[in-house]
Amino acid sequence: MKKIILSTSLLVLISICSIAQESKNTAADKVQFGLKIGGNISNVYDGQGEQFNADAKLGFAAGVFVSIPINNYIGIQPELLFSQKGFSGKGSLLGLNYNFTRTTNYIDIPLLLAIKPIPQLTILVGPQFSYLAKQQDVFSAGTATIEQETEFRNDNIRKNTFCVTGGLDFNLGSFVIGTRAGWDLMNNKGDGTSTTPRYKNVWYQATLGIRF
Repeated sequence: MKKIILSTSLLVLISICSIAQESKNTAADKVQFGLKIGGNISNVYDGQGEQFNADAKLGFAAGVFVSIPINNYIGIQPELLFSQKGFSGKGSLLGLNYNFTRTTNYIDIPLLLAIKPIPQLTILVGPQFSYLAKQQDVFSAGTATIEQETEFRNDNIRKNTFCVTGGLDFNLGSFVIGTRAGWDLMNNKGDGTSTTPRYKNVWYQATLGIRF
């Protein structure tokens, strides 16, 4: 399933770029490909609006993007990213302190509207489709540590997540400093069931990229 999604995503990106290259406005900048790498600060929130006591955690983020201009001020930016999310927590059980960390590995596919009021700044906003590839839980108490890792292979499309994301890109020549935030809107359990969990991802992302 992961190979199918990756292959399909790459074909979509290539097709969009081909169409844009043929029909782009001559006043616009050329189509540019890019690479980015950085990190997430992620947590979860309660979909029913109640307070959820969890701590944020750091995660890795990296991938590719394509900047497709429509004119000098508006464009489209599809991306394909590997993104680590999750949360951490701690507490006490039977007088014993414990720590818990959940790390979720996603393949994120944002499709973003790019607004460029000035050459040095791009405003990005749009939907994001995320595929949950793997989840790792680590529970430690005292000297004992328990790790559980799950790889999701179910082909049920409902295991995927629909999100909204937006942020700013600061354009420094060929280099791009990106800041972004995102929230899950419709999330489904990784085992493929249609039950929507109460606790959804929220994350803040910072990346350094380069355009070609």
